[in-house]
Amino acid sequence: MGRGWRTVSAMAGERAPRIAPGGRSEIGRRNWAIANGAGLAAKGSPPNIFTTLGRHRRLFRSWIRFAGNLMPRGKLPRDETELIILRVAHNTGSEYEWSHHERLGRRAGLVDEEISMVRQGPEAPAWSARRRLLLRAADEMHTERAIGGELWDELAAELDDVRMIELCMLIGHYEMLAMTLNSIEVQPERESRL
Repeated sequence: MGRGWRTVSAMAGERAPRIAPGGRSEIGRRNWAIANGAGLAAKGSPPNIFTTLGRHRRLFRSWIRFAGNLMPRGKLPRDETELIILRVAHNTGSEYEWSHHERLGRRAGLVDEEISMVRQGPEAPAWSARRRLLLRAADEMHTERAIGGELWDELAAELDDVRMIELCMLIGHYEMLAMTLNSIEVQPERESRL
């Protein structure tokens, strides 16, 4: 995939990533096995996020363990996790995060109406009180870099301490990931895999 992919992509009129996805030789056998496994599970090719970030071999393996403990193995319900990630993707303008988690959100039980309402934010009238709080948390962490006292108290009435920690780390992690993906210009996969 290396440099040839960048050339073909640029010739096709698409924006080329700043760092192209790596093949097995660039990301190593272990990272390739992880990326390939993710592709097989999704009935597609290895995800660009894995084959790109996998180029930093050791950091990738540490990151994938950490990320997996937030999603899909976190304590928050999966549909709520995906709702939060989609709001972060919207707030950060991360096309990759949005396209990937739009599919994952559907698999986790979000319906199309909810997914489209994410872009409207917590003000959309159809949200439950709990979902409105979660979306507000994503927005407040994005703009203020922290959850303020009033919102914290409202969230703490819904979530225990462990889930409050996870909520903050989930939002912060996907903000960081979006900044990385946007800077590297990782491109969403073309095929519908998930």
